[in-house]
Amino acid sequence: MVTELSRHRSAVTGGTVERNRRASRWLHASVYSLSLLLLATGLWLLLGQEGNPSLLARASGQSDAVLHRWLGYALAIVAVLAIVVWWRGLRRFAKESVRWDRGDSAWLKAWPLAAFTGRFRRHEGDFDPGQRLANLVLVGTLVLLVLSGLVLTTLHGGPAFVVAHRVHQWSTYAFTIMVAGHVVVASGVLPGYRGAWRAMHLGGRLRRDVASRLWPAWVERNADDGDDLAARRVRRTGSGRRP
Repeated sequence: MVTELSRHRSAVTGGTVERNRRASRWLHASVYSLSLLLLATGLWLLLGQEGNPSLLARASGQSDAVLHRWLGYALAIVAVLAIVVWWRGLRRFAKESVRWDRGDSAWLKAWPLAAFTGRFRRHEGDFDPGQRLANLVLVGTLVLLVLSGLVLTTLHGGPAFVVAHRVHQWSTYAFTIMVAGHVVVASGVLPGYRGAWRAMHLGGRLRRDVASRLWPAWVERNADDGDDLAARRVRRTGSGRRP
């Protein structure tokens, strides 16, 4: 999801491509770690287990309600820091997530089979059409969860509290479904996505052939950028070898 907030400049070394830089990977890790903990504590409370401390509550020494609230504050702080520090990356992320190109509908129609065969149709974005839709839903539900959660912490009843509670509850359902789908796709369980998990883990590098299969236009643009940079360095140093 979230996650790919840098300008997506690749560094080609051997047969690998750097899909995400360190800042993007750390932001992604922070968001999904806090989100998973929030889901765990939130679903525990939703099941009516507030009087029965979960393992997380026992380990932290706080009630699940307090722990859930603190985790929500932490996620809100991370969101604010991301906006302040990585606003350029966020702007690019938003621009790429809302784009719609000719042929994207055909890509989506072919996706169920391609997820198993690996034969994806070409697309021109930094994200494929499925990722763009997932980005919008994940970010949208996450924003609703944080805002409605903050409202719930400031109110103790009334119509606004009831509305915020419903928004929080239904956003949790939608977010849980999307996170489950994201994990299935990103983990490489589906044959078409094998190796994709490295794009956001272990240095953010994955095999170039995998990246070309999933994000062909992105690889072409960024690989060309890297080749041009190397060529400029060669001309500048007068060396016949790339540095």
